Amino acid sequence: MANLKYRVLLIVGLFAASAWALFPRTVVERVKRDGVFVYDTVRRVPLKRGLDLQGGMHLTLEVDESKQAVANKSEALDRALKVVRQRIDEFGVSEPVVQKVGDDRIIVELPGIDDAERAQSVVQKSAFLEFQITDESSALEKVTPRFDEIARAAGIAVGNEKAAGADSAKPTTVTSLLTQKADSAKDTTAAAGVTASDTSAKTPAPVAGGLFATNVQPGQIPGQYIIPETAFPAIERALQLPAIQAAMPPGKVMRWGVDSLGSGTQRFRALYVLDARPIITGEVLTDARPSTDPVEGNVVQFTLNNEGARRFKVETGKHVKDNMAIVLDQRVITAPTLQSAIGRNGQITLGGGTLQAAQDLALVLRAGALPVPLKVAEVRQIGASLGNDSINKGILALGAAFALVLIILVGYYKFSGALAVGALVLYLVYTLAMLAGFNAVLTLPGLAGFVLSIGIAVDANVLIFERIREEIDQGKSTRLAIDEGFRHALSAIVDTSVATILSGMVLYQYGTGPVRGFAVTLVAGLVASLFTAIFVSKTFFMIWLDRARGTQSLSI
Repeated sequence: MANLKYRVLLIVGLFAASAWALFPRTVVERVKRDGVFVYDTVRRVPLKRGLDLQGGMHLTLEVDESKQAVANKSEALDRALKVVRQRIDEFGVSEPVVQKVGDDRIIVELPGIDDAERAQSVVQKSAFLEFQITDESSALEKVTPRFDEIARAAGIAVGNEKAAGADSAKPTTVTSLLTQKADSAKDTTAAAGVTASDTSAKTPAPVAGGLFATNVQPGQIPGQYIIPETAFPAIERALQLPAIQAAMPPGKVMRWGVDSLGSGTQRFRALYVLDARPIITGEVLTDARPSTDPVEGNVVQFTLNNEGARRFKVETGKHVKDNMAIVLDQRVITAPTLQSAIGRNGQITLGGGTLQAAQDLALVLRAGALPVPLKVAEVRQIGASLGNDSINKGILALGAAFALVLIILVGYYKFSGALAVGALVLYLVYTLAMLAGFNAVLTLPGLAGFVLSIGIAVDANVLIFERIREEIDQGKSTRLAIDEGFRHALSAIVDTSVATILSGMVLYQYGTGPVRGFAVTLVAGLVASLFTAIFVSKTFFMIWLDRARGTQSLSI
């Protein structure tokens, strides 16, 4: 009697724990409302759905060799895979799939995500961070005549460029823009204790005769130059010429700013001349978190490791009152003036950037830089309507399977079949609770595995019932027949279940997303099946025997 009491307590305790694991709860999710993605609290059962059930995105990534060939693409993709996986994990997607396919592709599947532009940006961004001092030697002015000669020889010019003169250069517009910037906003901040410079713009009279001399004007700070938007394509094309790259001032590099300036039809681009040797790079960064400052707006606060903090403090101490450019993927985010040496902590100010932009920047900085550039070879959207249809059909199949099992068990095994149905109900609850507890993802193949595991659970009960029948036919008492039936069927049930569990583990280890979903639900169902068929079913028989006092024959 004491043994029966402990059995009942264990079954009830597991049922209560399963009910708690499946009880709807409030979670914070990223949802789309009125065309805008926001974080909101929703109440749902804690069972995650895969890409095929709730919709989402499918991305195929390849190595981008448009600028430089990659010697060993397979090895480079292996290293890129780790970075992409870490970024996706921090992206907040439930059970994404990130895997290498062949030697030249990475597959990314993001359930519940249809913000294609943001997802691609996070995955593709190289996130190579550099801190570089802006040039104060007017190096660009010294090589401008040579640049113009090379551009003229290559036939590169602004499409509708007029003869040299004040109208062509538009110095008044550039000066006006810089004056407005100086009056309306302070420069952005790169680290704690860094403030913007109030250096006034100097716009010398344009020099006639060349692409660079006509369109490149000094900006607000040393090393910054302002270029009309109309001249941007021509100058960018010229800067890519090998002859111009060879004529670059020694120890200097040129980088574009991230955004265009100005308003309306008067748009401009910022070009920066920087020291080629960076103070530090993002390799020494250990953490990056988005934040909102009441003065600076949205910022990313970063932390450096011990070596990086030491180097950063020494280098920034040498360049107090100089401008330091923060360069991400060869684009200058901001270039504030250093007011003092900076140590372990600092911040990157995004100016007018959104909080989501700060979150994404912090995410890719934490994950690290990609070892090779990646490009999106394919993008596919899987709609939620397909997922809902699949869920409804999966639930219908599950209900039909359970109903057929119930009819067969009760119709063929009578009262014993009814006890088995009660055990199957607990089996369903235990299986779903295990999936929720292990944060497993329910996919369409997973639903198929769940339905299949019901049949396997019934198979165990059939083996037990047939052995009990055999024992009763041999003239044994009901109590002894039940004990012998469970004991003799145990080895066959355990052997078949363990063999199937091992097969499921192999599928999980070497399979891809949908196959893994099938394997997870199959293995979880088998574990629950073993417990309910061997332990729960026998407990039900023991309760019946205790109440019947051995006076009734077993309906089987």
